[in-house]
Amino acid sequence: MIELKNVYKEYKSSKGVITKALNNINIKLPSSGLIFVLGKSGSGKSTLLNLIGCMDKVTSGNILINDKDISKLSESKLNDYRNSCFGFIFQEHNLIEKFSVYDNLKLPCALKKLKYKKDDYDKILNSVSLDNLGYRSVNELSGGQKTRVSIARALIKNPNVILADEPTG
Repeated sequence: MIELKNVYKEYKSSKGVITKALNNINIKLPSSGLIFVLGKSGSGKSTLLNLIGCMDKVTSGNILINDKDISKLSESKLNDYRNSCFGFIFQEHNLIEKFSVYDNLKLPCALKKLKYKKDDYDKILNSVSLDNLGYRSVNELSGGQKTRVSIARALIKNPNVILADEPTG
C-alpha cells in the first residue's frame, strides 16, 4: 500500500519564486489494481507520480510504501528503492535515441543487476507487438513504437508498481 500524509511539494525558481505543486495531500492507495489520477494541466499529477516513484523528494510530509517511510531516504537509497520497485512509462518516453531497442531494455536491467538473455528481451518485445525490432535504433521508430518500447522497458524488470504519466498520450 502507498500512503501520502500531509505531503507538500514546492519548487523554487532561479529568481526565488516559489510554486506550490502539491498542498497537503493525504491519500491511501491500495496494493493492487489500477489507479487513475485526473486533473487539469499543471495541477500536480506528474509531481505526484514523481514523488511516489522516488524521482523527487517531498518538501514536507511523508510517503509510506508498505509502511516504509521513503520521504527521508538518502538519494542513493531512493535510487535503489526506485530501481527495485518501480517501472516508469514517461510522457516523453525518455529513451536513448541512438541506442537500439535492446540496449534501451538492457539499461534498467543493468541498474537492477538482472541477467537476461536475448530470448527474454524478445519475449517482452513480442508482448508489445515489437517482434524483430530489437536491433533497430530507437530514432528509426514511429511514435507509437517508441511508446511500446517505453512500456516494454517498464515491464522488463517485473516491477511491483508501474507509474504511467499521460499513458493515453
